[in-house]
Amino acid sequence: MSTLATEVVPLPAVAEAVHGLRDQAVQMLCDLVREPSLLGDEASAQRRMAETFAELGLSVEEFEIDEDKIRDHPGYSPSIVSYAGRRNVVGVHQPQGVVQGKSLILNGHIDVVPVGAQRLWSHPPFEPVVHGDHLYGRGAGDMKAGIVAYCMAFEALRRLGLEPAATVYLQSVIEEECTGNGALACLVQGYRADAALIPEPIPGIMSSQMGVMWVGIEVLGTPVHAAVAQTGVAAIEFAQYLCSQLKLIEAQWNQPEHRHPHYAHHDHPINFNIGKLSGGEWASSVATQCRADVRIGFYPGIKPAQVRALIEAALKAAYEAHPKKAHVRYELIYEGFQAEGMLVDLNQPMIHTLKACHHEVAGGNMPLIASTATTDARFFQLYGGIPATCYGPHSGNTHGIDEWVSIDSMMEVTQVLALFMARWCGVNRI
Repeated sequence: MSTLATEVVPLPAVAEAVHGLRDQAVQMLCDLVREPSLLGDEASAQRRMAETFAELGLSVEEFEIDEDKIRDHPGYSPSIVSYAGRRNVVGVHQPQGVVQGKSLILNGHIDVVPVGAQRLWSHPPFEPVVHGDHLYGRGAGDMKAGIVAYCMAFEALRRLGLEPAATVYLQSVIEEECTGNGALACLVQGYRADAALIPEPIPGIMSSQMGVMWVGIEVLGTPVHAAVAQTGVAAIEFAQYLCSQLKLIEAQWNQPEHRHPHYAHHDHPINFNIGKLSGGEWASSVATQCRADVRIGFYPGIKPAQVRALIEAALKAAYEAHPKKAHVRYELIYEGFQAEGMLVDLNQPMIHTLKACHHEVAGGNMPLIASTATTDARFFQLYGGIPATCYGPHSGNTHGIDEWVSIDSMMEVTQVLALFMARWCGVNRI
């Protein structure tokens, strides 16, 4: 029979338990990095997560995203690939003893971004390599180390003979890197708690995050022989022309007088990134078609519909001003992120508890970080009424070459999460 544990869980006990899990944590992270969980290929990694949750003594629930259930939700982003065979995995802890604390969602995304030009990597991107304190590999920092941290935090309490005295959900979701529909589906599925914490690679408390929109610009030009290229309209050049007009909006939003207060001191908060440009058919032919895929950042408080209207008006004006507009046409495609930004209420109880736990483990005050990216935290706070933020290990080169995470930082975050879980949820002896 479980009994109520009234004493405060001491930090030295937590630290010792977490320290004893270091080798296991590094091995789990290596195993996860070896799973190339790119968009559409998350199944193997998710099977591993289901096994891990079961080993932690959690009830395991798995489900595919039902797009019909989320399509009309204000947080929905148009999908890119089919959801068939692609599952979210949730480990559910229900206390066996007295329920005395507040419930918690620990969320992490299993998907990773493409590796880019693999020949630029020092080692194969899905073969983890440890050099000193750094563990290298695609997804090591963003954000498989965070998933390892919340799993090891739960295991650390178990090794102390304790269980959270409230419901805890450990969520491993798909598609954070392009839509967020994995986390949205968890919300729509009915998972709710008194707080949500995502150990993204943000070494501090996330105080705000940007809105993010993906837009595809598809252009059809007038092809001619390259020998008389000046008589045609090259789709590639026209796509670049339209993108240059979007860059004018980027420059304007980065001006000090147009900045959101949370980003007043950031070097360059707004980025309109041309992430992909594809088109043309033949070096000696003026390109018939081209598509530019652009990622647009925008400040909290602006709705995606407002951004779309602004983009459409700017591109229409650019098109009308072009001398060869009669011989070219374009279309905008919205798929992927249509995500609004958010501000975190730093006075909510979960933030105070998290700050205190960080201070106790790491010493010093936890920095506040206004993120210029988006995260799945928006779903919990904006649409679920669940206080949420991100706090995770220190990493580098995320979305770049030779991505890495600090192992020491991952273990420190594990300590903080274990202590936070004990303080937020309470504990029972088992």
